Amino acid sequence: MSANHLLLDSAQAQRILNRRVLRFALGIGIAIAISAIFSWPLAYIVPVFVAKFLVDRQAPTIQTVYELLIAMLVTMAIGWLVSNGPTHYPSVLLPLIAIAMLWAYYLFSDPKWNFFALILIVASIVLPYLAVLHPGASMLVAYGLSLSGVVSVLIFALLHVLLPDFAEQKDQHQRSELDSESREHEAFRALILAFPIICFFYLLEITGALLTMIMIAILSQQTAGKKSVKVSLFLLITNGVGGLLAIVFYNFLVTVPTLPFYVALSMLCAMIFGYKIYSEPLKSAIYAGIFSTLLVVVASTAASTDADVASNFYVRLAQIFLVGVYMVIASYYLETRNWAFLKKRK
Repeated sequence: MSANHLLLDSAQAQRILNRRVLRFALGIGIAIAISAIFSWPLAYIVPVFVAKFLVDRQAPTIQTVYELLIAMLVTMAIGWLVSNGPTHYPSVLLPLIAIAMLWAYYLFSDPKWNFFALILIVASIVLPYLAVLHPGASMLVAYGLSLSGVVSVLIFALLHVLLPDFAEQKDQHQRSELDSESREHEAFRALILAFPIICFFYLLEITGALLTMIMIAILSQQTAGKKSVKVSLFLLITNGVGGLLAIVFYNFLVTVPTLPFYVALSMLCAMIFGYKIYSEPLKSAIYAGIFSTLLVVVASTAASTDADVASNFYVRLAQIFLVGVYMVIASYYLETRNWAFLKKRK
């Protein structure tokens, strides 16, 4: 009897795994196809959002819709603000960006608000930067970012309607493991890591730095806690591996530059990484990080309208590598400082 139960449990576990891998691959394929066909501003973020939903959340809930609505409102508000105000006054603009980033970093550490925090950090960096470089473009991109969020949630919900999870539904929004003071401390450290380089790009108005700033802003939260240097080295390695795989993917895509092949190749990669992510939970962060880098580099390059696409691809790879190097150096510098304001209050 016990052996039969073990066989049944094993078979059920395999069914759950197969269903999740299939849903992950199908979700990435649909996201890639929609973003490539319609190609609105920031459409290439859709596969990244969909992958994050499918890995982090067991099924869509009302909280997902609630986060999306708030994210859309905040995104449009930021777009309107930077279109009508402080872009010509760095002494006003940069503190406002810092406040928005600090808020996002604080929310990042709460699983319940993780998606909203991701939208907020992207909006608070991308929209003001575009308003500085291209006045009038921020509202268009704000619409694009909001649309990317809507499409991602719709794909996520559709997949769970077509391929519901075999596992018993559980509370997927666990409480944050950190208390409020620890979350504030890590948010402040993350801001210190990211904000100097953000200011550098803003003040010099360096074109082509958008991907670099987004990656630094997001990865800063992951390296703000204990052992930040080791975490930064881990991110450098995963980004490096993801970049190497992106080169292989890109060269296959150049050989057969058609949308069906692009979608099929993306789904194949998603199946491989999805299996690793779902079958090895303890190493899921490694595989998710590598796959995210692969998606960001390839999708952003495929969405590029510039003539020299190949050059842009390798520029993006270089940006990803430089992000990792910066995070290691900045994390080491902070860890070796004995500044009182970096220490947690007892």
